[in-house]
Amino acid sequence: MATVTQVGGPETVNFRFIAAIVAVATIGGFLFGYDSGVINGTQKGLEAAFDLGRLGIGINVGAILVGSAIGAFGAGRLADAIGRRSVMLLAAILFFVSALLAGAADNSTLFVIARIIGGLGGGAARVISPIYISEVTPAAMRGRLSSLQQVMIIAGLTGAFIANYLLAHFAGGSTAELWFGYLAWRWMFWLQAVPAIIYFVALLGIPESPRYLVVKGRDTQALQILARLFGPVDAARKVAEIRASLAADHHKPRLADLIDKASGRIRPIVWTGIGLAVFQQLVGINVVFYYGATLWEAVGFSESDALLINILSGTLSIAACLLAMALIDRIGRKPLLLIGSAGMAVTLAIVAFAFSTAATDASGAVSLGGSYGLVALVAANLYVVFFNLSWGPVMWVMLGEMFPNQIRGSGLAVAGFAQWIANAAVSVSFPALALSPGLSLTYAGYAAFAVISFFFVARRVNETRGRELEDMEG
Repeated sequence: MATVTQVGGPETVNFRFIAAIVAVATIGGFLFGYDSGVINGTQKGLEAAFDLGRLGIGINVGAILVGSAIGAFGAGRLADAIGRRSVMLLAAILFFVSALLAGAADNSTLFVIARIIGGLGGGAARVISPIYISEVTPAAMRGRLSSLQQVMIIAGLTGAFIANYLLAHFAGGSTAELWFGYLAWRWMFWLQAVPAIIYFVALLGIPESPRYLVVKGRDTQALQILARLFGPVDAARKVAEIRASLAADHHKPRLADLIDKASGRIRPIVWTGIGLAVFQQLVGINVVFYYGATLWEAVGFSESDALLINILSGTLSIAACLLAMALIDRIGRKPLLLIGSAGMAVTLAIVAFAFSTAATDASGAVSLGGSYGLVALVAANLYVVFFNLSWGPVMWVMLGEMFPNQIRGSGLAVAGFAQWIANAAVSVSFPALALSPGLSLTYAGYAAFAVISFFFVARRVNETRGRELEDMEG
């Protein structure tokens, strides 16, 4: 065992057990990242296979987001009913089915269905993992361990970028044949089945959330798990604290708990959670994740170079997430969000300026002259760094810990649903916006949302660093 000191006094922590649990839970983040990033290198294959135009590409790319919105909303409620681990097991199955179907799809409709299935798993995993991790880790290290989810998401994205690059390289292009007569872009989807199986098997070896068990009245089981996590003395104390933190008129968690009984209005903490979730997407981060290869090809890079740029972006993202992990429990959540908002506003403005110099030929192809292509590339990657230093990991850390126990599942359900709706709006609209009003004004719009997010955080967000989950107020 290892000893850590946190607010409220010293306690003995079985860090190895906690680390193992968190490592398993965050495999869902890796799968979510791979599922989000794999589409980046497959769009030429989709266009050719399904004869898609701009709108068709937007629908096929954005289909995952429909499932993710439903999965995020349903997962929070389902986790309150059947448990956090059970929902993650279901997500692993959905990832596996989606990978097989997406790679085998012979028409756009089947592909969209496959991506919606994957979205259900991704939305569920993305929402439940922060809840689960926050409920099994001590406050002193909760931020760092919860941030690991974002590291794994970026690792999944980077893994998809690397897989896309290598498969396209070996085949001679994403639309060329690879193994057994199947095109390379199909194998990009099928590879996801491997980590999905690993995720499912690994989940069978970790326990259910002790806070969920207390809510369900299964105090004995919760006590056994907490004893393994924190030792028998602190385990008994924590069970009592969890029980005391629940509403005096305790009942099964429900969406109605999000409404304050005294005023009849939605609790302010819920609006804050929704705001955090929506602003994370309105800054346009998934334009880079979903359309990065297409975007860089549009301004003159080859397909191979564009895929390599994605790998560079992914590597920088991982480094930024690791830095966020080092800082989040030292300087807090709110300062990182403010730094990220300011940095993204500046870098997005530079990208917008660079694209304002672009020339468009008769076919609609965009080109950046002189050094502006390099300026756009550097600014875009700095933007990705600022996002993953702040809003990428910190938003989900806060959503996993800012809600009181009674409304945590419901609060995450609503905020997660809002996040995916915003994600879908940005991702589906980008191909059309890139044509009119153009890339420059589109990026300027994302920069404006980054500026607004700075003032939102300054005014509405309260620091949660070092506070026990049982001390959170709604």
